[in-house]
Amino acid sequence: MNDTRETGRDATRTALILAALDLIGRHGFDGASTRRIADAAKANIGSIAYHFGGKDGLRAACARFVVETVKSVAGPAVGLSEAKPQSAAEAEERLVHTVETVVRFLVAGSVAPRVIQFVLREISHPGPVLDIMYAGVFEPVHKRLCQLWEQATGEPAESEETRITVFTLIGQVVYLRIGREAVIRRMDWPSVGPEEAAKLAAIASSNVRAVIRSRQGAKP
Repeated sequence: MNDTRETGRDATRTALILAALDLIGRHGFDGASTRRIADAAKANIGSIAYHFGGKDGLRAACARFVVETVKSVAGPAVGLSEAKPQSAAEAEERLVHTVETVVRFLVAGSVAPRVIQFVLREISHPGPVLDIMYAGVFEPVHKRLCQLWEQATGEPAESEETRITVFTLIGQVVYLRIGREAVIRRMDWPSVGPEEAAKLAAIASSNVRAVIRSRQGAKP
């Protein structure tokens, strides 16, 4: 009996977070009223205070949900909890695998639209919520990618050039999500499913390899 009640509480909490991700992402924090969030989650409006202490707490919970979601996808791919690769070739494969994994998640994952629009909204209005996401996943993943880049190319991980390069590699992947509708129209695809996601991932990963080759060739 207790297990059933706990499952119900968890389900309501998750539904509220998903509804808030969607509504805050589309309408902003002020535009997403607690009534609209509760209605979208099919929950009692009082459940927001019960689970999160209020709207601000729900917003912070959304940020932590983003951290855990992105970590669950990018963490294993980039090897956040693993030892560094032993060779440049292994580091390159890790970079390519990360790009492929994230592309598939962003363009075909069911929760990705809510995550991305919430993140973009918070980035445009930086504050404590962005701080949660930055410290929780954005900074550690970016640093790890920079370390892999150093291993793959020999360029210092924390140099300005490396950090910018890694941002550009991330940027090509993120565009495939935020520009998804434009991509679908230009490619004459009805939608983006596993087959289309695989094609996008293949091109994105080949771009990573090409940039690595160009940097390796530039060494004296």
